[in-house]
Amino acid sequence: MNTEANSRNMEPPDFLDGARVIKWAWSGQQPFGFVANEDGTEREEIYGLAICRYDKSTSKEPICRFSCDKNWEVVQDSIYDTVENAIRRLPDQYRNEEANWLSK
Repeated sequence: MNTEANSRNMEPPDFLDGARVIKWAWSGQQPFGFVANEDGTEREEIYGLAICRYDKSTSKEPICRFSCDKNWEVVQDSIYDTVENAIRRLPDQYRNEEANWLSK
């Protein structure tokens, strides 16, 4: 299946948790990785990654990277100073599939 076409089919909504999506990536059939609870007994599969900014934020405000399940429900968030750092500092646990970042 064409990866780009598959990504388009799974495009996130314009907003996640009230923040506007700037860039996003979809893993496809396999998750990027997992988020586990503290004792490791439960894991959430991460299929979507989104770089977001709250509309009230200025260009000096932090950027959020959301890790999402198959339904674009936010499972985890991280804060960065730039979009580039949010993309570059993707944790090892999300490297099962390569992230192909698309602009929204």
